[in-house]
Amino acid sequence: MFWRRASTPTVGDSEQFVEPIHYVERKASSQEWLKENVVPTRAKTVAYAKSLFPIATWIYRYNWTWFAGDLVAGATIGVVVIPQGMAYAKLAQLPPEFGLYSSFIGCALYFLFSTSKDITIGPVAVMSTLMGHIITEVIPRLPEYKDTPWVVAGCMSVVLGCVVTGMGLLRLGFIVDFIPLPAIAAFMTGSALNIAMGQIPALMGNNTTKGYDTRAATYLVFGNFFKYIKHCNINAAVGLSALFLLYAIRWSCGYAGRRWPQRERMFFFINTLRTGFVILLYTLISYLVNRNHRDKPKFSILGTVPRGFQHMMVPTVNSRILSEVVGKIPSAIIVLVIEHISISKSFGRINNYTISPDQELIAIGVTNIFGPFFGAYPATGSFSRTAIKSKAGVRTPLAGVITAAIVVIAIYALPPVFYYISNALLAAVIIHAVGDLIPTPSTVKMFWKVSPFEFVIFWAGVIVSLFSSIDNGIYTTVATSAALLLFRIAKARGKFVGVVKVYDRPVPGLVDPGNADQRGTGARNVFVPLDHSDGVNPSIRPKEPLTGVFIYRLNEGYLYPNAVHFTDCMVTEIKARTRPGVLNPYGSLGNRPWNDPGPRHKTEADVDPTLPVLRAVILDFSGVSHVDVTSLQNLVDVRNQLDRYADSP
Repeated sequence: MFWRRASTPTVGDSEQFVEPIHYVERKASSQEWLKENVVPTRAKTVAYAKSLFPIATWIYRYNWTWFAGDLVAGATIGVVVIPQGMAYAKLAQLPPEFGLYSSFIGCALYFLFSTSKDITIGPVAVMSTLMGHIITEVIPRLPEYKDTPWVVAGCMSVVLGCVVTGMGLLRLGFIVDFIPLPAIAAFMTGSALNIAMGQIPALMGNNTTKGYDTRAATYLVFGNFFKYIKHCNINAAVGLSALFLLYAIRWSCGYAGRRWPQRERMFFFINTLRTGFVILLYTLISYLVNRNHRDKPKFSILGTVPRGFQHMMVPTVNSRILSEVVGKIPSAIIVLVIEHISISKSFGRINNYTISPDQELIAIGVTNIFGPFFGAYPATGSFSRTAIKSKAGVRTPLAGVITAAIVVIAIYALPPVFYYISNALLAAVIIHAVGDLIPTPSTVKMFWKVSPFEFVIFWAGVIVSLFSSIDNGIYTTVATSAALLLFRIAKARGKFVGVVKVYDRPVPGLVDPGNADQRGTGARNVFVPLDHSDGVNPSIRPKEPLTGVFIYRLNEGYLYPNAVHFTDCMVTEIKARTRPGVLNPYGSLGNRPWNDPGPRHKTEADVDPTLPVLRAVILDFSGVSHVDVTSLQNLVDVRNQLDRYADSP
C-alpha cells in the first residue's frame, strides 16, 4: 500500500499524506524473466556490439592535450619495455626477439578494446616463467619442435586467447572476483621468489655448470647454487654491480623526490629510465671489452638478434601440441586473467575511473590470438609498467601506439646494439623487476589481523610455489580460497533478534533550529541480535518478542549450500527455549523413534514444564537477496517439523 501526498499541505506541516492508494503487485513469471535477461533484442544487440569497441566512445574527442600526455607516457614505457621484453623472453626459454614481438603486438592492439588507460599488455615475468616451464616440459616429448619452441608458445597463445575471448564475450569477468587478494598475493610472491632464485645462477655466471638445473623447484635451485658456487666467474661482477646500481638509482631518486618535492617529477622520470640507462652503460662496457673477442667474449652476452619480424607465421595448432599442453591451460588462464584484471581494477580506483572486466578479457584474448602471427608468445598486463605509465601522466589508451612505434624502431634499428648486452645484466634486470611483486611485511601483517584463514592461504601458496612449482602454487591458492568461500557460505548462521528503542537526540551545533525534521526527538524501533554479536552496547538488553514467539534474521543469501545449516541452528535454539506441545507425543516406548533418547517411563519427564510452547516463528529475510528451490523446500520441511513439535493443527 502506498500513500499519496496531498497537493495542498496544511499550514505548519512540512507535508501531509492522505488517501491511501491500493496497489497489487503483478505476479512475475519465468517467461518474463527470460525475456528481460536472456532473450536478445535489437537494442541490446546494438549496445552489445558497440561495447566491444570502447574506443568509439572517446576517439572523436581526442585532442592535443591528451596527445602530449600520451606521447610522454608512451615513450617512457617504450624505453622500459624493450629491455624487459628481451629479459622475459629468456624466462620463457625463447630467443630475446620474441619478447620484442610480444611487446609490440600487445601495445599495438590493446587500445582498440581497452577500458583502462593505464594498462600495458606485453611479456610479464610470471607468465613468461610459466611458459618457460611448459616449453621445458613438453619439448622432450615433441622433438620435432626442439629447434622451434616458439611454435609451442604460439599454439599456447592462440588457445589461451580463444578461451579468454570467449569468457569476455559471455560476460564472465565476474569470476575474477571469487579470487581474494591474499590468494593473488600468494602466487605472485611465490612466482617472484621462484623467478629471482632461478636468475641468480645467470647473475653469478654458474648457470652453465653441468648438472645445475635452474628450472628445478626453487629450494633445489637455492641449494645447488651453494653446491656450484665455486664455478662463479666474471659474470658475477657484471650482474651484481648492475643490480646494485639499479637499486642505488631507485633509492636515490626516491630520497631526492622526498627531499626536493618541487622536482619530484624530474626524479620520477630519472628513476623510470634507470633500467634503460644501466643497460646502455653496461652494453657500452661490453662493447669495449668484447669487440675484439666476438667469438670468445670475456663474459656471456646475448649474441645475434635478427632485425625485423623474422618469425611472422600462421600459428600451428594441432592435436599433438594440444595434447601435451592441455594440462597447463588452466593455470595459464588464471595468470593471464588475474594479473591483468587485478591491476586494471587497482589503477582504475587510483585514477577514479571504472573498467569493464568483460571487455578487458576480450582485449587480452584478441591480443593473444593475433600475437603469434607476428611471433609473439602469451602476454598480459604488467604491474610495473602500468604503474610507470600511470605516474607518467597517460591520458588515453592510445599511448600504447606510441610505445608500439618505439618497439618497432628498436626491432629494426637496434639489433647490432643488442648483440653486446650481457646475460648477467638481463638477469639483474629480471631480479630487480620481480622484487615489486612481493608484498611488504605490513601487507602480510594486515592479512593476519583481518583474516587469519587468508593469512594461512597466503603462506600455503608461497610454500607450495617454492617447494613444488608455480602451477601447483596457483592451484593451491585458488582451491583453498574456493573451499574457504564455500565453507563460509555453508556455515553462515542467522540471529535471533529483539527490539530496542532508539531516540534521536539533537547535537548542539549540528542541528538547524528552523528545521522541523531535525527538532524531533521521536523514538524508533530497531531490531538487533539478542546475543549482541553485531557490537551493540552489551549493557543494553533487547526486548524479546512475546512468549513463544521468535524472530530469526538471515544475514546472507538463503541458498542450497547453507539452507540446512541456517534452519538447523534455528530449530536447535527454538527447541532449547521451548517445550513440545505434547510432552510425550509417542505414548509408549515402542512408538518412540530409535534415535530419541527421551524418558524411558511415562512417569519420567526431562522437559521443563515452565518453558513456553512454541507459538510463532517470524523469519526476517531483509538481508536475503536470493533463494532457490532447495532452500524453499527446506523451509517447508522445517515448518512441518515445527508444527508437529508445537502440536499445531
